[in-house]
Formats: sequence, C-alpha cells, structure tokens
Amino acid sequence: MSNSQSPSLDDGTRESWIPMIVIAMGQALMSFNVAAIPISMSGMVEDFRTPPTTVGTAIVMYSLGVSGFVMLGAKLGQRFGSKIFFQVATALFLVAMIMMVVSPQAWIMLAAQALAGFAGASLVPSLVALIANHYSGKQQAEAVGWLGSARAIAGVLAFIIVGYLATINWRMGFGLLIVHAALILLLSFKLKPAKPRPDVKIDAVGVVLSAVGVICIAFGFNNVRGWGLLLARPAAPFDILGVSPAPMLIGFGIIVVTGFFLWSQRKARTGGTPLLALEIVSSPREWATIVALFIIVSMEGAINFAVPLYIQIVQGRNSIASSIAMMPFMLTVFFTAILIVKLYAKFPPRTIAMGSFVLVAIGTAWLAFVVRSEWGTPPVIAGLIIVGLGQGALVTLLFNVLVTAAPKELAGDVGSLRGVTQNLAAAIGTAMVGTILVGLLSSMVIRDAMNNPVITAELKDQVNLTNLNFMRDAAITDILKNTTATAEQMTEALRINGEARISALKIGFLLMSGLSLLAILPCSWLPGYLNTGGKKA
Repeated sequence: MSNSQSPSLDDGTRESWIPMIVIAMGQALMSFNVAAIPISMSGMVEDFRTPPTTVGTAIVMYSLGVSGFVMLGAKLGQRFGSKIFFQVATALFLVAMIMMVVSPQAWIMLAAQALAGFAGASLVPSLVALIANHYSGKQQAEAVGWLGSARAIAGVLAFIIVGYLATINWRMGFGLLIVHAALILLLSFKLKPAKPRPDVKIDAVGVVLSAVGVICIAFGFNNVRGWGLLLARPAAPFDILGVSPAPMLIGFGIIVVTGFFLWSQRKARTGGTPLLALEIVSSPREWATIVALFIIVSMEGAINFAVPLYIQIVQGRNSIASSIAMMPFMLTVFFTAILIVKLYAKFPPRTIAMGSFVLVAIGTAWLAFVVRSEWGTPPVIAGLIIVGLGQGALVTLLFNVLVTAAPKELAGDVGSLRGVTQNLAAAIGTAMVGTILVGLLSSMVIRDAMNNPVITAELKDQVNLTNLNFMRDAAITDILKNTTATAEQMTEALRINGEARISALKIGFLLMSGLSLLAILPCSWLPGYLNTGGKKA
C-alpha cells in the first residue's frame, strides 16, 4: 500500500457484530486477569503465607509469557487457522484459571499465570487475524476501536468486581474468568473458519532470539528498582565492578533483539519464512507508529501504577476507592477508543495523533499542578479525563494504522507486534515510574531530614534512610515508635514524608507531560492521508 494512498473505509457491506463480541470477550479475558492479580494481593499473601513480591512475580510471569512468545503464537495461528487456534488458546486460559482457583501453594499459582501468559501469546495475534477475517473497510476500523475499548472496560470491571469479591475470597474473581472462558468457547463456533496455511514454517532460531531478547529487556526493567538503575543495590543477585545487573540485562536483551531482526532479514532474503514478517515494519511510517504506540502504552502503565499507589498508600484507602478514582480515566479511554473512528474521514492520522499527544501533555501537566492528597476533587478528575481522551484516541488510531497498512494475510504478524509492544511498554512504564517516584521520594526526604533541626542525628541513625519507599502514615508511625522519636519529631517526620510523596507525584506527571510532547516528533512520520478519497493531506 502506498504511503500516499489511503485505505478505503467504505465498501458498502456490513457484517454481523456477533463475531466481534466474541473477539472483544477474548481481549477482556486477558485484561481482566491482569487487573485482578494486584487487587487480590492481600488475599493471596494471607492464603499462601507468602510475601507480596511473590504476587508481583505472578504479573511478571504472565507478561513474560505473552511478550516472549506472541510472535510464535502468530505463526502457529497462521499455520493452523486463527479460529481453531483462538479456541485452543481460550481452552488453555480456562485451564490456567482453574489452576488459579484450586491452587494450594504459591508455586502452582505462578505456574497458572505462566500458562495464562502462553495462552495470551496465542490469543493476542489471533484477535487481530479474526478481525481481518470477518471485517473490512470502515467496519474493520470500528472493530479495532472496539478491541481497544474492551481492554479499557475490562480493567474497570476488574477493579470493581474483584475489589468487592476479594473481600470475601480472592479466588472468586478468577472463578468468574472460568465462566467467561467457557462462554467464549461456546460462542466461538459462531466465528468463520479460517483457512490454515500448512506452508507457514516456524523459525526456531527466531523464536529463541525473540523470546530471550524480549524476556531479558522486560525482566531487566522490572528489576531496576530492586537491583539499581546503574550501581548495584544490596538486593542485586550479583554485580560486575559494582554495576547493577539490571542495565546489563537490558543491554543484552537489546543486542539479542537486534540480532533477531538481522536474522529475520537474512531468513527472508534466502527465501525462508521469518518469525515476524518484516513487511509490516518496512517504512518509517510503521516504525514511527510503533514508537508512538510504545510511548502512549508506557504512559498508561505509569498512570495505572501512580494513581492506585497514592490512593492505597498515601491515602490509605482500599481497591474500591482506586477503581472510583480511575473510573473517569478508564471510561474516557473506553468511549474515545470507539468514537475516534468518526474523525478518520475528517482528519489524517498524523493530525489526530499529534493532537492526542498534546491532550495527554496538557492533562498530565494539569495534574502536576492540581494534585493533592485527595483524588476526588473536580480538577483532578478533569485532568484524568483530558489524558483519557488522548489515550483512547491514540491506542485505536495507531493500531488501525498498522492493520490497514499490512496485507490481510499478515494480520497475525501485526497482532504479535502489537502484543510485544504493548506488554513491553506496560512493563517498562510501570517499572520506570516506580523507580522515578521512589528515587524522588528518597532524595527529597533525605534532603529535608538532613537540613531539619528537629530531626536529630541520633534519630537519623535509627532510621534507614537509604532504603525508603512509599508507606502509609500508620506504618511510618509504627517504625518511629521503635525509636527515640518524640511526638514533635514524629509529626515533623510525617510532614516531611507527606510533602515528599506529593512532590514526587507532581514531578512524575510533569515528566509524563514532557514525554508526550517529545512523542509528537515520531507522529510527524504518520500517514497524511484522509481515510476517504485517497489523497495525501
């Protein structure tokens, strides 16, 4: 497809939306599971008698399974047919959720999430292939919007439903996913059969390179906070000349991923079938789209981490309060992802993307100035809504640019690339915002404590200022009770920590705003056509 030509969005035919309901339910199945894990944390910790870090490992296991093997899933889907592969993947997910519900020990729960990750690696590309198999033109663009919105609304529902059920038993939320997966399997027989392509070969070397590279990058970023960004921290498993293994793991992963692309080029040049069809990233337009998608999803991960962190830690409120605070953002993303399609015929993707990132920049900058200890204030809600407008528009638009630029038979490759990009971006965005916020908190607390005459040198020696993290005021008070701190010193310590927490959040939002403005640069490479008429804008 030429860069100067637009894909036609109006072919005059309309297909039934029943297949799209099944496809969206598949997306919601994965999104609900990911959102349910952290909400169920306290129940899992009590049930398995395990530290909270084990529950965090469950999220990592799932993300690594998806991002590491989604390209393999795309090729297997092409070889055996997207419909049958979708059904098999859903059945695997159902088994994983049964394991979650009956798991007597933490290691079985981790194995269940690893299996769910493998199932997700198969589901992600098959969803895109199924859309391409059932819809075309304008209806395909609408279907892509529904797929993006399903991800957002599943997160909202998980916060609400699991937040309530977890107060009874954390296993009940995952029990709902068993019913959900079974219903998808039943409805999946309404999908059109997809012709298998037994000629598609599996590039074993490509599978190893992509999996090792992506897993190293994701695992490295996930451990930056614990192991250290540059210098090794005490929790690091090892160090080389004092350097943290986290950046070394990230660097090694980048080298391996580079090797994967070089290998794929060689494979295609010699007539073989690479794991990822490089035609889908054959121009600056596609690479710019991937970069922009990575930025906006990483920011979404950062916001999804920052808001619950402050509600549950700073304010000491529960998960239901988190869902209420996030509701304006998530619902705005949901509706914008659907309605943005109506602007495709009026504005080119380049203009929509640039405008959307400007909205995100304005919204995050606004949050930096108005955020206080109370999230329920109208100015904060307004900021989240502005960010949600840009977020919802970008996720749908950028995905649609990739889908419409690629041939129908490569829809699975587009889906796998989207899966890798989104899972890596979410992991890196979450990890980096956590590292930045904790780093800011530590530096500000140490600075203010050192220069404060009320906080004596004796008290500073009794409190480990080198290992600070976000804690509730009650937890800080408990720590100080075991020291020689007076009532005045306790009050002053709580004030210093409280101001540092809010300041760290403000700076974090300002950094997000700056990143949004920088994202306008890759957006300038996006298509300049209108989606009707085929002329370059």
